[in-house]
Amino acid sequence: MKKLKLLSLALLSCLMLFLAVPLTFAASAGEINAGADHALSTLYKTVRGSHNVVDRAKGVLVMPNVYRAGFGVGGEYGQGVLRMGSKPVDYYNLVSASYGLQIGAQKQSIILVFMTDSALRNFQNSSGWRVGADAEVTVVKTGADGSIESNTLNKPVIAFVVGQKGLMAGVSIEGAKFNKINKK
Repeated sequence: MKKLKLLSLALLSCLMLFLAVPLTFAASAGEINAGADHALSTLYKTVRGSHNVVDRAKGVLVMPNVYRAGFGVGGEYGQGVLRMGSKPVDYYNLVSASYGLQIGAQKQSIILVFMTDSALRNFQNSSGWRVGADAEVTVVKTGADGSIESNTLNKPVIAFVVGQKGLMAGVSIEGAKFNKINKK
């Protein structure tokens, strides 16, 4: 039992270190916007029809560099920009912690597309918007030809996950918490 507690403490310490490291290398607004442009470009190249979805959106949150790691206990961190049209409106961070059967590390881009005014308003007016608690988010699945499955397009919040690098099983943003940050 004592070994299990020590292992848990060690894993929790690793998680805290993992979450603290990106805070020391916080990106500037210019770096976040450049990363967002790159993430959107990658999305448009890899998912057929995604440009039309983004063009129809009321707002788009682009998290260009989300780092995720876990070994029993896991965490996720990234910074991004909320855009309306192509104009940056606000900046956010994403923080998530998890536990369970997981091992690995990964970097990816997460793009949340707000398709309705009410979904966007709920996001902007929240103080710590959590996926699954404050809104259901549909992660887009693509067909064999790289096109978007049509049953996802009528949802209020749609998520794209692109540019995965590293090894970590599964794509999930369930429980991720987004907080407004000051980058002006």
